[in-house]
Amino acid sequence: MFTGIIEAVGTIRQIQRRGDDIRLTVASGKLDLADVKLGDSIATNGVCLTVVERLADGYVADVSAETVALTGFNRYQVGTKVNLEKAVTPTTRLGGHMVSGHVDGIATVAERSNRGAAIEFWLEAPAELARYIAHKGSITIDGVSLTTNEVDGNRFRLTIVPHTAAETTLLDMHAGTQVNIEVDLVARYLERLISFKDDDKSAGGVTMELLARAGFMR
Repeated sequence: MFTGIIEAVGTIRQIQRRGDDIRLTVASGKLDLADVKLGDSIATNGVCLTVVERLADGYVADVSAETVALTGFNRYQVGTKVNLEKAVTPTTRLGGHMVSGHVDGIATVAERSNRGAAIEFWLEAPAELARYIAHKGSITIDGVSLTTNEVDGNRFRLTIVPHTAAETTLLDMHAGTQVNIEVDLVARYLERLISFKDDDKSAGGVTMELLARAGFMR
């Protein structure tokens, strides 16, 4: 589990093709690896990767064929910059939102503009993911926890403040850039809960009761 608060920007140092899979070597930049051990997770542009080898200034991880197909890893090259975040611990500040590191798909930047010191982006999400994106909801873009400030169909608007732009790869986004997105976990679980029929006492009835207890129904 992650928070979407980026700790460092790393660089892809090596990509080894292993059939449809990839073995990735990442130079971790200023990310503190002192407490990282084999088997730990590091979100790499929003994708939860398992460390299979720790280097003095980076780590090695395997990327499965499914992950390659669903994320930007199918077009990354040596030298590509990536946002990095270590998995949360019980004492981690939850400054962003709950992020699983399981990317749902790819969105495309449609527009970029300046608004004061901030940068605004309009992005287009796949139609099958748009229903999970809500006004003032949370979304993860290349591992960065952000708030959707406006939604219009399958398009949504983001405002990137200077600090976030400086500490992540988002400053490099422009019209046509494709990014990894992870929609809000809560939205996915709610959809699953309410997908059962209300008259099914073993499922729907329990669903409605749970939603009422959680405050989603009055």
